[in-house]
Amino acid sequence: MTTIAIPPGMPQYGDVPSYDVAAVRADFPILDRTVNGHPLVYLDSANTSHKPRQVLDVLREHYEWRNANVSRSVHTLGTEATEAYEGARAKVAAFINAPSPDEVVFTKNSTEAINIVAYAFSNASLRPDADPRFRLGPGDEVVISEMEHHSNIVPWQLLCERTGATLRWFPVTDHGRLDESGLTDLVNERTKIVSLVHMSNILGTVNATSRITQRVREVGALLLLDCSQSVPHMPMDVVDYDADFIVFTGHKMCAPSGIGVLWGRTELLAAMPPVLGGGSMIETVAMSGSTFAPPPTRFEAGTPPIAEAVALGAAVDYLSGVGMRAIQWHEKQLTAYALDALATVPELRIFGPNVPVGRGGTISFALGDIHPHDVGQVLDSLGVQVRVGHHCARPVCTRFGVPATTRASFYLYTTTEEIDALVAGLEQVRKVFA
Repeated sequence: MTTIAIPPGMPQYGDVPSYDVAAVRADFPILDRTVNGHPLVYLDSANTSHKPRQVLDVLREHYEWRNANVSRSVHTLGTEATEAYEGARAKVAAFINAPSPDEVVFTKNSTEAINIVAYAFSNASLRPDADPRFRLGPGDEVVISEMEHHSNIVPWQLLCERTGATLRWFPVTDHGRLDESGLTDLVNERTKIVSLVHMSNILGTVNATSRITQRVREVGALLLLDCSQSVPHMPMDVVDYDADFIVFTGHKMCAPSGIGVLWGRTELLAAMPPVLGGGSMIETVAMSGSTFAPPPTRFEAGTPPIAEAVALGAAVDYLSGVGMRAIQWHEKQLTAYALDALATVPELRIFGPNVPVGRGGTISFALGDIHPHDVGQVLDSLGVQVRVGHHCARPVCTRFGVPATTRASFYLYTTTEEIDALVAGLEQVRKVFA
């Protein structure tokens, strides 16, 4: 079991959750492999997480024993597949404390989930009888932030181009926090939706949303939280966060790729027009027109990612078994350890909060004048896997005056020994480019 010393100044609680990291690592087959003759040190979980045997077994079992389409057949395989698919929806709803499984829409990723909401606005804006909360035009405003992933920037840019609405954003402070000093002016009576990242995929910042949520409610706007980096790493309660929509993706939380989630309040999903048309999402179809099924089916046109959804349910079971509070605490300790360890590397500059408070286990940095691609190549030669580039968050790189960064990110299976390997690898990078 990996033991992590709690750094001085870290808050300590009487009931600190924990788990056996070595036992968890044994569940992930890929962690046993080597890279370039070195033990694998995987520090890229913000990009995608690895999958435990418990999830891989469920995925294989589904294809071997229950492979059929859902909501279409009365035969045994179809019934079993449908029960497994809807069972996964119920598991996801419970995982985020959604009041109803019908508030969970399965998508293929967070990007698609955000686009569904954006295109619902677009489609509603063409209909004079649409719910006014979803109608946009000149004079209306959409608010995001400078620290967003591209998936929470581009859909809103395109929406504003289509409707004539204006896109505005929160700036980022030098410490990598949201600058809320202009909150009252930025979120105003013209604002229709505020869409913010909950935890930044490049800065690691966990945004406290209470003041923004209060302001959103004051002006009658809607709130979407991109929880792609937070749902896998900490407990999520959609009721407590008082959001209108949240999105997240399976492949970052031990599930396969190709499955994501849009959660929305029941009455909002019911008011949203469909985005994709086709099979399953309809109520009746005639040559003269069609009517549409209620949510969530309305937003799941065609054959959905059935096996992937079932495996997402298995991932939820796995993470719940370990304990989300325990995972959150483990990563907080890792982050504190990593920030201290990286501070010993000469000429290393961290982007984002340099304290383990209000931040998650994602650390982006620059190493002197060495290009991040060179840093990544040397680290890879030592078996250390990090991500380099702008991380689909180019405005953040522009904000801090760098073309790209190197990013190390942690998860429930990460150890302090792996962070030590990263630091040792960075010393090798400095020697190579000295």
